[in-house]
Amino acid sequence: MKPTKETEEQMFRDINALLSPKPIALEAGIRRLENGMLHISMRNVLHHCKGKMLDWWFKYFETTEDLKLWHPHDHVEHGGWDSQWIKNENYIGATIRATESLGDIPPVSAIIKFHDPAEIFDVDILKQAYADGSVSAVVYARIGFGKDTPMDANGDPIDGYMFHVVRDTVQGCTLRSHFYLGAVVADSENKLSDEVGLGLMEHCYSEFTYLSNVLPSLYYAKNKQGDKAPFLW
Repeated sequence: MKPTKETEEQMFRDINALLSPKPIALEAGIRRLENGMLHISMRNVLHHCKGKMLDWWFKYFETTEDLKLWHPHDHVEHGGWDSQWIKNENYIGATIRATESLGDIPPVSAIIKFHDPAEIFDVDILKQAYADGSVSAVVYARIGFGKDTPMDANGDPIDGYMFHVVRDTVQGCTLRSHFYLGAVVADSENKLSDEVGLGLMEHCYSEFTYLSNVLPSLYYAKNKQGDKAPFLW
């Protein structure tokens, strides 16, 4: 069942809290929402990485080899971007298809369509968060699983939502990842299981930890924006 406007407003009434550096109630864990969906969160510290690097990554990766750098165990296959994706330039409005597993949970296909974060977050709060350094990158997408996952007239998977919110720190950056999943089965007896949520927590922690080990070098070697790597000697 596609979430209604009222359901979205209820789910995301506190979404702007993700833009604050202050602790929030669910930094890492799962909780069942009143509408039956599952909210999954994970907090990662990415050493030596910055928000600009993570934003660039979504404009860069395009092969199964790239996906396996991100998670060598769970990421199985890159199924391709659509024409809205422009390498090194844009991923907003673009849709990606991929196949991945969650640890012991067998591989499943996923469809992810990326959106402008200003569609969900308060525009003024978002601008201020960027201005004062509370965030350095925000990624927002609609997500669905399975080859026949339902999609709306806009081409959005209707099963869930994905957010990655980055804040630069002296260590590198802190990443908050939040997922709201299971809309299709939310009002049935087969709601998305806690097991899937816990598997996604493990997957999310692992993939961004793996990525943090290679992202700085990839960014400085491959990006087209003129950033130069620092001298380390």
